[in-house]
Amino acid sequence: MVETKRAWLKERLKEGHVFRKLDAKGAAFIEYAPLETAWVPVEGENCLYIYCLWVTGEFKGKGYGKQLMEYCLANARARGKSGVCMLGAEKQKAWLSDQVLSEKYGFEIVDTTPYGYRFLALSFDGTKPRFAENTKRLEMEHQELTIYYSAQCPYIHQSVELVRKICQEMETPYTLIPVDTLEKAKALPRVFNNWAVFYREKFMTVNLLDAAALKRLLKE
Repeated sequence: MVETKRAWLKERLKEGHVFRKLDAKGAAFIEYAPLETAWVPVEGENCLYIYCLWVTGEFKGKGYGKQLMEYCLANARARGKSGVCMLGAEKQKAWLSDQVLSEKYGFEIVDTTPYGYRFLALSFDGTKPRFAENTKRLEMEHQELTIYYSAQCPYIHQSVELVRKICQEMETPYTLIPVDTLEKAKALPRVFNNWAVFYREKFMTVNLLDAAALKRLLKE
């Protein structure tokens, strides 16, 4: 819910977290934080991590994404940062920031995982952040549906409730694990951007699941 997101954000602002929204009815915003305090299993120093650069619907194609990206890059330089980074993937994921836009600004792939994710960075001084080693472990122990989640995204609460509802209807065991500290986020066994889904010893996605997608997954 929005209230949960606001409470989470209030605490993060003390750590240098930035949430900037353009005057476009909430449909155009960027959210980023110093990499050291970003709730993601990534390592590096003196960079900003972009959680989300989001422009939707009728607001696409009007330059909002460009404005937001340039604001972040200018802010990074003004704060003396070594660069800016973000999560990417071999195939664009619905809930990840637009990689095409980042590439136009010179972001490059600086690290990868064996399961299709990329770490993108625009370095001002040659600094190259990277995925934490714990994201690359081959062995997995999550047999039943297991989801790690944080309170950062306002859509998370309804997604958690949906998982509970569908799993109870299908009589499927599940585990929901709140990522409620920075330490937990840094130690996660796979990439993470507010949400990470595991099933039958496999990492599935960082995308939020609607009812149809979740049912398909559980029937596999």
